[in-house]
Amino acid sequence: MYVPRLCVAIAVTLLSLFTHAEAAPRNEQFDCESTPHEFVSSLIRDRWINAQPNRVEANSVNAFRPVDHSHPSAFGFSIYVVLGYAPDDPLFERGAGAKVVSPLYGVVVKGPVESVRTRVREANSDATVRSVVPLLLTAIVCGG
Repeated sequence: MYVPRLCVAIAVTLLSLFTHAEAAPRNEQFDCESTPHEFVSSLIRDRWINAQPNRVEANSVNAFRPVDHSHPSAFGFSIYVVLGYAPDDPLFERGAGAKVVSPLYGVVVKGPVESVRTRVREANSDATVRSVVPLLLTAIVCGG
C-alpha cells in the first residue's frame, strides 16, 4: 500500500530535479557572440528571470533577478543576478549617470573567482571573469 505512494514521491522528486537541471542558461551563450538583447530576452521568455530589472545602475547596466524556483546556473554555478545593457535598446532602462558605451551581458554567480575562471576557460569561453565579492560572488561578462 505504501509502495505506490513511495513510487509517486520518487517520480515527482526526479521530475523536479530534471526540470531544475534544464533551467540553466546554455553555456554556449557565453561565446560572446550573442547580443545583450538576445541573451536577456531569451531568459525572460523562458521565465528564468523577471522581465523588469530589479536594479538599474547609474551607468545603465540593468540587473535582473532569477524568478523564484527557477534555479538558473552558468558553468555549474548558481546565478545570483543577470546583467545586460545595449545603447538605444528599449529592453534596458537607462540609469542617471553616464551610460556604458559598449553593449554587455552576463551574470553574477555564487562562487569564488578562481573556480569560476577555471570552468569558463575549460569551456573555451571568451567571457571576462571578475570578482564581485571575494570568495562569494563572481561576474562572467561578455562585452563592455
